[in-house]
Amino acid sequence: MESWDSLQIPLSECTLKTLDRLGFDKMTPVQAACLPMFMQRKDVAAEAVTGSGKTLAFVIPMLENIYRLDRKLEIHDIAALIISPTRELATQISEVVKEFLQDSDVTLTQRLFVGGNKVEEDNKVFECEGANIIVATPGRFEDLLIGKTVGANILSEKTVIKGMKNLEILIMDEADRLLSLGFEKSINTILQLCPKQRRTGLFSATQTQEISKLIRAGLRNPVMIKVQEKGATKENSRTPINLDNFYVLCEPQEKFAQLVHFLRKHKKEKVLVFASTCAAVEYFAVILEHLCKGSKVFGLHGKMKNGHRVFENFKKEEFGILLCTDVMARGVDIPLVHWVVQFDPPSNAESFVHRCGRTARIGNEGSALLMLMPNEETYINFLRINQKVLMEKMELPKPELDFLPKIRKLLKSDRAIYDKSCVAFVSYVRSYSKHECDVLLQVKDLDLGGIASSFGLLSMPFMPETKFVTIKNFVPDPINVKSIPYKDKIREKSRQDKIAKFEVTGEWPGAKKKKAKTTAWSKNKEEKAKKKLNKLSKIEKKKKKEANSKKMMSDQEKQDLEDFAEEYKLMKKIKRGKAKETDFDSVSKMDELSDVET
Repeated sequence: MESWDSLQIPLSECTLKTLDRLGFDKMTPVQAACLPMFMQRKDVAAEAVTGSGKTLAFVIPMLENIYRLDRKLEIHDIAALIISPTRELATQISEVVKEFLQDSDVTLTQRLFVGGNKVEEDNKVFECEGANIIVATPGRFEDLLIGKTVGANILSEKTVIKGMKNLEILIMDEADRLLSLGFEKSINTILQLCPKQRRTGLFSATQTQEISKLIRAGLRNPVMIKVQEKGATKENSRTPINLDNFYVLCEPQEKFAQLVHFLRKHKKEKVLVFASTCAAVEYFAVILEHLCKGSKVFGLHGKMKNGHRVFENFKKEEFGILLCTDVMARGVDIPLVHWVVQFDPPSNAESFVHRCGRTARIGNEGSALLMLMPNEETYINFLRINQKVLMEKMELPKPELDFLPKIRKLLKSDRAIYDKSCVAFVSYVRSYSKHECDVLLQVKDLDLGGIASSFGLLSMPFMPETKFVTIKNFVPDPINVKSIPYKDKIREKSRQDKIAKFEVTGEWPGAKKKKAKTTAWSKNKEEKAKKKLNKLSKIEKKKKKEANSKKMMSDQEKQDLEDFAEEYKLMKKIKRGKAKETDFDSVSKMDELSDVET
């Protein structure tokens, strides 16, 4: 690793002071590659493994370029804009920028704009206090720019848009995610309002494969930087070199039990567990709190309002378990994560790399484990080919304890947990059916009964996927699930009131009423029959029309068609070597034409 003093353009004293205070003695490879280019005011598109120090690779040159401006920034002049796909990652970047501004000799203001607050409130904050550096998620910043109305008069009056005229640097972190379909509209809006004379940086662990999208993002003759760790091979270049990658095959009915045993074994370590859906995170977090005594269990997903507080609390813990969705997969830095466990295959292959990157960051060691069922084993080869990731098989002992009775007892104690179990199972099956790699991972291959046993369900939920399937490896609990009460007395009283009303009226209060049929069944049948007859008559008319057109064809046209067909057949024979070109001349009368011309 190179020292900060080795840069051709020296860093300012305030930046060096912050680096020393935070303990960053040397540059990582991605920083050593990006800083000189960015500080020379070049556009940069960088690809490096996750955890390699990309945040400092754009924060430091961004600030250094602002420090060197030959004009004073007004309070509403936006000199730098950093766009990040998630509020957690945006918050993290904002904190890094704040650390550097503490020691800055130049007075600069910085603002974080993410979802959670009202857009009007964020607009007022910018109107009153301004910002020279903005870190934001794409959707929220688009709202600040244009709001709900896109009228020309409104746009010209927006303070944020006026501030964008002075933009010097645009950074897009996790660029592959930002340029995906979900963010395309917001990114296009932001790019349209950015000045052309600016510097642009795109940073990601997997992003430079689609060059056309990078060009569309507004880079002018960008420097393409791809940093590969020393010792990494072509076959295993997407994950950190210090990461040990494992996979394990579990029987469906034993999968959750295997997870519990693994977490109990590593209770003195920091573990991230990735689940496929928000509902699964909420359910498993409750269950693991009861089964993993002595470990602090946190749950985090994108729909949580207090997600940032949960994230900060987990960061402070020395040991603990964080159950999360892919909202935590990209760019988020959590100190000293020992294990990343993927309870389900991620929705897309790129997310696998980003999930693993939450451990073994910036030279530290870490391990990752992917839990698969026997029908999913081919996914290992897919990852090796698609993402260049090699994994070693881990053998876990068969679970000694059966957790099913404990989980079912917990579900019977509170209807709220029972509801969570059903929603978690249904959401798991639905997300599986939408998997990107649906050729290898198909719902029809799932052992739904085994998975339901693993989840600890009392009975199989009613859903289309279970209608025509023979359920194996599942024994329903004899309890009448309707009798399970809520622990919350107010909620239980509300349920009992609804049951009483249902017994009287026959309709569940608040349920959507089915639309009454406006016509009798017999009339509907007649209408369908008429439509079918009309369709058949149209087909018959079309056939008659074609037959008439053929009859109307002249003898000369028929002869021309026959001649053309004969010539076409002969050309195919010549191509295969079964006829000579002279044969074609005689058939097409080309020899006679030659005589006439002569």
